[in-house]
Amino acid sequence: MSPSEQSPPAGRANDEYGWIDRYAADLHRSAKELVTKGEAARVSDEALAQIITAAVRLYYAKSELEDRAVPAIVQEGAETLTATEMLVAVSEMLRDVQLGPMELGLWFRRRPGENEPDGGGRNHSGDVARSKP
Repeated sequence: MSPSEQSPPAGRANDEYGWIDRYAADLHRSAKELVTKGEAARVSDEALAQIITAAVRLYYAKSELEDRAVPAIVQEGAETLTATEMLVAVSEMLRDVQLGPMELGLWFRRRPGENEPDGGGRNHSGDVARSKP
């Protein structure tokens, strides 16, 4: 049974945005299948831009409002995004908003807890393209 066919999480049955949680796994799976089959062109540029824009907007709001490191990439072992996939996408997103690597460097921020003296957080630089053991 696909996530979109499952009942909503407890307490979310009447949430008008609960469908996002239900369909996210379907979108993720379908995107992987399209790429594997070499059929990514079946998704329009406009649809892709809308998906990326929505995801970035939600990510920013969620991480800022909750003041915590929200996982940005699904960890899938050997199938986790590669550094090349990530950097190509990030480079184009920066270009689309007229920013470059210099601005990224200036805005790059540490995750909450990374610089705590007790070692509360580990250095996450590089975690984007690596899978967890």
